[in-house]
Amino acid sequence: MGEDAAGNLRRVGELAGRTALVTGASRGLGRAIAAGLAGAGAHVIGMARDAEALSAAVDAYGGVALPHDLADVDGIAARVDGLEVDVLVNAAAVMSSRRSKTLDASLDEWRDVRAVDLDAPFALVSALVPGMARRRWGRVVNLSACLGRMSGPGTAGGLAPYRVAKAGLNALTRNLAHELALGRRGVLVDATCPGHCRTDMGGPDAPRSVEQGADTALWLALRDSTLSDPVPTGRLWEDRAEVPW
Repeated sequence: MGEDAAGNLRRVGELAGRTALVTGASRGLGRAIAAGLAGAGAHVIGMARDAEALSAAVDAYGGVALPHDLADVDGIAARVDGLEVDVLVNAAAVMSSRRSKTLDASLDEWRDVRAVDLDAPFALVSALVPGMARRRWGRVVNLSACLGRMSGPGTAGGLAPYRVAKAGLNALTRNLAHELALGRRGVLVDATCPGHCRTDMGGPDAPRSVEQGADTALWLALRDSTLSDPVPTGRLWEDRAEVPW
């Protein structure tokens, strides 16, 4: 699978015997991440609301389709009941309207964005991460956004439901990582800003490819760590480097 920035080889089979669940796996960043995890040997479960597109995607990269509309947050626990997942990638997201400033956004829009971008990741974490902690191995990778940072572009206003939901996802990431002793219970929890990529959400003129946007998420999922000396976790990453929240 090539080498990472530190020269460490990514070998096919690194995740052999591991199960990964990736949301938004029917297209864009989620599909690229799911394909990368499958290429590393993981048994991949793809989750997305479009059953037909999801089925075509998992057939292409070799996985199992688990159709579900993440807006149905209450139904998530039952949908994943009984699964033992080692790698959870929360890649699915919806964008608020471009003009949705805080005082202009409707309560319905606020709730719709929060459901997919923040509440669904929380529901999946609640359902799947306790098993990771019991087994002393797990990886949680949350796809955040630079717009959710409380520094730089995250403070410029506009896109309020999306920005605030992503800021909440950042807070969830950091809080959960500390509750899991920053890797000393075997579970790494991190967030990544993929950047403005050429996806359905980002548009065809975005400066970054899907592969560039997916790279850090895959790197985080594939990192080695030990209980006694865990790698840095509970961080926000962009292009494999830590960035401020």
